[in-house]
Amino acid sequence: MRTVNIKLPTSDDAHAFVVCISSLDGQFDVLSGRYVLDARSLMGLLSLDLSQPLELRIEKDTRKALRALSAFIV
Repeated sequence: MRTVNIKLPTSDDAHAFVVCISSLDGQFDVLSGRYVLDARSLMGLLSLDLSQPLELRIEKDTRKALRALSAFIV
């Protein structure tokens, strides 16, 4: 398991992130404070404060996943 910080400053970025992560295998969770959300949930992501970096927990740490998500990782 790996945890990385991601930045989704706009709702368009959040949508692009969900589209990207939906094509990947495995479990992905977004953590913001006490909240833990399924990273594939656009409505969940939009309910968070997108001005701050978020934690992304990746269950299967694969190069494919990290490469696909590199545009969002800070």
